Amino acid sequence: MKIAIIGTGYVGLTTGTCLAEFGHEVVCIDNDLEKLEKLKAGQSPIFEPGLEDLIKKNMAGGRLTFSAEIGSAVKESEIIFICVNTPPKADGHADLKYVEGVARQIAQAINGDYKVIVDKSTVPVKTAEKVRETILRYSVSEAKFDVISNPEFLREGTAVKDTMEPDRVVIGSNSQRATDKMLEAYKPLIDKTKVPVKIVSVRSAELIKHGANTFLATKISFANLIAETCEQAGADALEVLEAIGLDDRIGRQFLKPGIGFGGSCFPKDIAAYKKTLEILGIDNSLVEAVERINKRSAERFLQKIEKELWVLDGKIIGVLGLAFKSDTDDIRNAPALKIIESLKKEGAKIKAYDPQAMANTKKILTDIEYLENPYQAAEKAEALIICTEWDEFKNLDLNKIKELMTTPTIFDGRNIFDPAKAKELGFKYFGVGR
Repeated sequence: MKIAIIGTGYVGLTTGTCLAEFGHEVVCIDNDLEKLEKLKAGQSPIFEPGLEDLIKKNMAGGRLTFSAEIGSAVKESEIIFICVNTPPKADGHADLKYVEGVARQIAQAINGDYKVIVDKSTVPVKTAEKVRETILRYSVSEAKFDVISNPEFLREGTAVKDTMEPDRVVIGSNSQRATDKMLEAYKPLIDKTKVPVKIVSVRSAELIKHGANTFLATKISFANLIAETCEQAGADALEVLEAIGLDDRIGRQFLKPGIGFGGSCFPKDIAAYKKTLEILGIDNSLVEAVERINKRSAERFLQKIEKELWVLDGKIIGVLGLAFKSDTDDIRNAPALKIIESLKKEGAKIKAYDPQAMANTKKILTDIEYLENPYQAAEKAEALIICTEWDEFKNLDLNKIKELMTTPTIFDGRNIFDPAKAKELGFKYFGVGR
């Protein structure tokens, strides 16, 4: 099949590349010319394990191309995926100006051939209907098309695996013709993996992604509430949460306390879902509590640092991890950046290291020192703060770290170290809920 992907962010680039790997002829469209030059050279503009190799492979196979020309891509493709950004507005509602803009461009290019227009971006319920209205309003020829929803469930750091080995495929369609086209597109994946396919209404599909992310964020905030309880009660959150997670009805995933969730999805999606509840006249206090606990998690961690170090002015603090999670270079809503900004306001001197996210961080934090490895970040530091759970940090030589530091103090925002071992080595150790 001929498929067009409009937008080459995490979702669009991964989706397009993997669809090419399934054997389809895919063109990825973007208006960022600098990004396009990188992609045409076989370079991924984002760090995502395995993605760049797949890009090069499918470009060499003639199945994957990149272009800024949306018109020809729309005319020649059977399926058109909308994968543009949907950032939050100040009130929490998703800003759909990019989706609307793409819909207008599709309308100008669409011809008499039947097309399936796919909302792949995470959007509020009823967005597909607005996309359809927009295309009909601005189309310059008789347009034969359906607009459907095909939500993504990718996790940054495992996006390729999540696309090639998904736990479900959701197709939100009110048209059998469109459903059949999507099943044809996903046939190589379905045949290989036997992945469950859920065919639902368009509105249901639009709610599934917001609902899933809100639930996962709720589990994280619950874990942090348990951590706060354990610190006050003198218990260990990891012991409590591990036993809770052994219940099959609950599960162990995402029951990990820390300094809160970040990234481009959870904060944006739960804010959008909260706004949807408000519009529908439904009480949204549960979602508000999830957001409030998440914010408090970073604030409580900062209070530990300030209480232990007392005066921060002039003190050197090493920060390990800048990305919002491991295996990505994404720093959007990263807890580490919020913590660094707070420490800087108190006069602390920050030395930082991250395996992948420093280039992105340098664009917004120009007044901290960036190092080449974690040991340099620890040198002469009065405290070492762990903000991202990279495997590289889990395997640090703590004896060497201790020798390099001015005062051996670790604030472990991701609970990657064993408190007893750290204390045995002579560290003052502060975890989350430990």
